[in-house]
Amino acid sequence: MLRITMIGSGAIGLSVLSLLKNDSDVSIDSVIVAPDTLDQAREQVAAIAPKAQVVTGLAEVAQRPDLLVECAGHGALRAHVLPALEQGIPCVVVSIGALSDVELARQLEDAAKRGKTQVQLLSGAIGGIDALAAAKIGGLDSVVYTGRKPALAWKDTPADGQFKLEALTEPTVIFEGPAGEAARLFPKNANVAATLSLAGLGLDRTQVRLIADPSSKENVHHVQASGAFGSFEITMRGKPLAANPKTSALTVYSVVRAIGNQAHAVAI
Repeated sequence: MLRITMIGSGAIGLSVLSLLKNDSDVSIDSVIVAPDTLDQAREQVAAIAPKAQVVTGLAEVAQRPDLLVECAGHGALRAHVLPALEQGIPCVVVSIGALSDVELARQLEDAAKRGKTQVQLLSGAIGGIDALAAAKIGGLDSVVYTGRKPALAWKDTPADGQFKLEALTEPTVIFEGPAGEAARLFPKNANVAATLSLAGLGLDRTQVRLIADPSSKENVHHVQASGAFGSFEITMRGKPLAANPKTSALTVYSVVRAIGNQAHAVAI
């Protein structure tokens, strides 16, 4: 039985809880949430995982977890993941866009080393990360990522101030530049760009184009990579998570898969 503490009870966290509730190899013992959401979170979590303890920090968790799973956003890495790694608790991280902060990335690595454990960065909404990371070993020349989402999925981002998203009538490029800048400006929408960067050429050399498309009902991710290994292109048309159109449903499934690979006898 793999005993898990999860960080976050938002759309991703609750969806993960729902998918795992009948997995006999996994026990969600506790869920860490922000103090101002504690009452609401207790009610929501109880409806799915009634035995799970809902707390505001790792120090309140009754039993040391085998795995800490982050589904809460960038701030959770400093607040909860770093301390867990220092204590030797392995962690799984969804909010990879936070690692566009090079100093935070270094701190995570150093904490994992001191704790003699590991932090696993999830592929989330994008595929082909294994191929990209392997291609990097042989030599990568170019990685270009184009992210296309429904226009209103970009609300409450810098694009919301520059464009009238609700009035767009055709696909519109809202950002073009290096992945580090994309992840900084669009932290809730550009985790894919940061993931590709970490697997491949880095934040400065990975090129990103973000598009608001009023006719799209899907999140479309397109990756082109070339180098000594040859070249590949991947296009993924992900359905948005019903509870949060900024997130691909595949992100939730990637969390469940990562947990299953830790808990089950066979991993792939």
